[in-house]
Amino acid sequence: MRMVKVKAYAKLNFTLDITGVSAGYHMLDSLVCTVDLYDLITLKKRRDNLVGVEMHGQGTETLPFEINVAAKAAQAYIKKFGTCGADIIIYKNIPVGGGLGGSSADASGVLNGMARLYGAGGESGLKAIADGLGSDTGYLLTGGWARLNGRGERVIPLDISRTFHALLLIPQGGVSTPSCYKKYDETPVITNNTQTALNALTAGDTAAFGMSIGNALYGAAYALNPAVMVAYEELSSFAPSGVTMTGSGSGVFALFETAELRDWAYSRYRGKFRAIKLKTVNKIKR
Repeated sequence: MRMVKVKAYAKLNFTLDITGVSAGYHMLDSLVCTVDLYDLITLKKRRDNLVGVEMHGQGTETLPFEINVAAKAAQAYIKKFGTCGADIIIYKNIPVGGGLGGSSADASGVLNGMARLYGAGGESGLKAIADGLGSDTGYLLTGGWARLNGRGERVIPLDISRTFHALLLIPQGGVSTPSCYKKYDETPVITNNTQTALNALTAGDTAAFGMSIGNALYGAAYALNPAVMVAYEELSSFAPSGVTMTGSGSGVFALFETAELRDWAYSRYRGKFRAIKLKTVNKIKR
C-alpha cells in the first residue's frame, strides 16, 4: 500500500465540566461525540524518513510546518516505530478555532493513516503518541460517544445508538483556548452537567438530555468574544431541545429532535454567522 485516504472527524462537547486543576492542567469531565464533518487526509509513502505536509482550506495554507500538529504526529510515529516518512495533504472542512477539535482530528487521522501505510502501531501505541499531542487527539483516534476525564486523555467509550441532529454556528474571531481557561479561573463556575446528561442519555430521555447539556467555559468564552452569546441567543430563538458551546468556543450548537426540525431552523436562520448542519456519528469509518 503506497497511499491511503483518511477521514478526520470533528467532535462536539455536549457537556464540559471542570473538576479541578492538576500539574497546571484543568481536569475535565466531558460528554462528547464525533459528527459528520471531517477533514480529508491523503498520505503517501516516502523512501526517506521525512514528512511533507500541504494544507488546503479554512485559511490553513500558510500554517507554519513547525507548529502543525499533523506534522508532529507523523514525526512522532516515525520516531516511535522506525518507519519511513510520508507526504501528507490535508483538505480542511472543519472550521478553525470553533472548538470542534480540528487540529486534534488531523493529528489522529495522520496517526491512523501512518498505521495503515506501515502496519506498525496498535491501539495502545497510537494512543500513547496521541496523548502527547493534544487533549482530544487520543479520543479522536476512535471517536463515537465517550466520556472524557483528566485532561481529556482518559477515554470511556459509551454504547449509544441514538443519533442527534444539530445546527452549529461559528462566530467570527474565535476564542483562544489558553485565554478562555485563564478567564474562567478569574470566576470559576462549578457544574455537574456530564453525569446528569449521561443519566438522561442512557435512560433514553432525549428531552432531559437536551436540557442538561452545558459548558462551564461558556461565560469565559463570551466575555472574550461577545459574538458567542449572540450565537447562543440566535439558536435559542428556534426553541431547540438544548443549546451549548463546544470546547472553548467559539462554536455554539443547538440540538433538535429530528433532522426536519434542524433543517427548518437552518432554512430560517438569517444571522451573520456561518451555519452548519450536523448529526452525530456513533461509529466512525475512516
